[in-house]
Amino acid sequence: MTNPFDFTGRLALVTGCGSAEGIGFAAARLLARLGAAVAITSTTAERLDARAAGLQRDGARIFAQVADLTDRGQAFKLVAAAHEALGPIEILVNAAGMVQTGTDPVSARFGALEPDDLQRELEITLKTAFHTTQAALPTMVDRRYGRIVMVSSVTGPYVTAPDSTAYAMAKAAMDGMMRTIALEYGRVGITANSVAPGWIATASSAPDELAAGQHTPIGRPGTPDEVAGLIAYLASESASYVTGQSVVVDGGNMIQEPHGADLYGTD
Repeated sequence: MTNPFDFTGRLALVTGCGSAEGIGFAAARLLARLGAAVAITSTTAERLDARAAGLQRDGARIFAQVADLTDRGQAFKLVAAAHEALGPIEILVNAAGMVQTGTDPVSARFGALEPDDLQRELEITLKTAFHTTQAALPTMVDRRYGRIVMVSSVTGPYVTAPDSTAYAMAKAAMDGMMRTIALEYGRVGITANSVAPGWIATASSAPDELAAGQHTPIGRPGTPDEVAGLIAYLASESASYVTGQSVVVDGGNMIQEPHGADLYGTD
């Protein structure tokens, strides 16, 4: 490892790249800047074309394909097409989830959560990662090398909030899946980890979420680029002995017992 953060010759597939302000696209952009060839996907052609054009202007080798990863067949076709276009996938970043273009987020308290709404959240947030990871794993096994990074959340694995039942369940299940992959495939050179963002300012952030970020020890919401930096580390050769871990990136929010604007002075 002359430079463990040189991704030249590596191929990364990053899902959930529709938003220019999202974690998925921030990860794809950073991996490309570090030398990786990058395959990106989202459910909306217009947004995906714009993201791909931006990366290509920076000189990156890019493959882009629209896919609804809740459809297992589309996930497998995406992986096959990326392989044909750029080569074997060695890095997979599962950033798709939470919301899909044209659908409202699932928001309901536990007692009022409809089974169909729970299933929709599981399809969008959990099964997208399940399908894509199963599609990408065989090549990683054959090459005896792979880095799988789940974009999870503090919500579910660590904390929760009212009306977040479905999302919390899906993200907690994602971390359970990640740990099982890490256990079963570690001896063939594949690592699996999660990043667990807290209050991150993205295009889908609600005003109350952005306000909550002001009350972290850092004093602001995080940025997608700050999450992308952690993703890149976990995707690097340097992280070869890190697996089965959920790494929190939340500005220290979880270390606080009390929360509130009046806790911090100006010094």
